[in-house]
Amino acid sequence: MHGQPLIYFDNAATTQKPRPVLDTLRHYYEHDNANVHRGIHELSNRATAAFEAARARAAKFINARSADEIIFTRGTTEGINLVAQAWGARHVKAGDHILLTEMEHHSNIVPWQLLAERSGAKLVYLPSRGTSACSTWTGSTSS
Repeated sequence: MHGQPLIYFDNAATTQKPRPVLDTLRHYYEHDNANVHRGIHELSNRATAAFEAARARAAKFINARSADEIIFTRGTTEGINLVAQAWGARHVKAGDHILLTEMEHHSNIVPWQLLAERSGAKLVYLPSRGTSACSTWTGSTSS
């Protein structure tokens, strides 16, 4: 950009894609584009096979017990909401502490605020001091 290599730091919602990602997406849209798990025709079968293969690769990459543990969402915000609503509703109880840092993006605060209101848990904001926030927390919520 302007004669310099592009360094793109604004990637919370979107990011620049490497050439292999663009090439793979282009190939998919030109040759295999179809609804996943919703058809019995060849294109749907290929799209479903590629989708399930990606889940298996993701599971292996993070050492999941099974590809069934992998859930794709449209983005981080949707994923955080899903965890807060599904997992949080089942496991977070009154008196629990939900730890966040002072540096959280709004989209990672609201789902936890709502969960705290519903469950009776307490939000605790860890200070950001240039070191690992979790290593500075003493377990006390008093200021």
